[in-house]
Amino acid sequence: MNFAKRVFFWSGVYGIVVLLPMYFLEEKIGHDFPPATNHPEQYYAFLGVALAWQFAFLLVAGDPLRYRPLMIPAIAEKLLAAGAVIWLYLNLRIDGTTLAPFLVDVLLGGLFIISYIKTAKYVERPPASGDFKPRVPTN
Repeated sequence: MNFAKRVFFWSGVYGIVVLLPMYFLEEKIGHDFPPATNHPEQYYAFLGVALAWQFAFLLVAGDPLRYRPLMIPAIAEKLLAAGAVIWLYLNLRIDGTTLAPFLVDVLLGGLFIISYIKTAKYVERPPASGDFKPRVPTN
């Protein structure tokens, strides 16, 4: 359980540290990686959604067993984002500088998978089908 707590806590902290400054870097990013953003609503919406996920990671870190089902979309968030960027890189649509930060997401996605697997032993299992006794209503 401590493994999952640490993974999700540090993932959330890392994400906040990386994403929060981007609210103030739109112009610099547009200058350093042209063309400049011509749809700021997409830029800030992406940041908002990504930042919200960091808070979800912190929530999972607080009680990994209770929020274990949330680990599945967390894994998807990491691997879908990284997968899309890797695909763009392999198709020569972005350079290695753009790819590099998303490789951290591959690592974190892997750690999320390990966390999900490791917490399985703490999940209460329903009784085996042969042990199930239906509840009979009384009048």
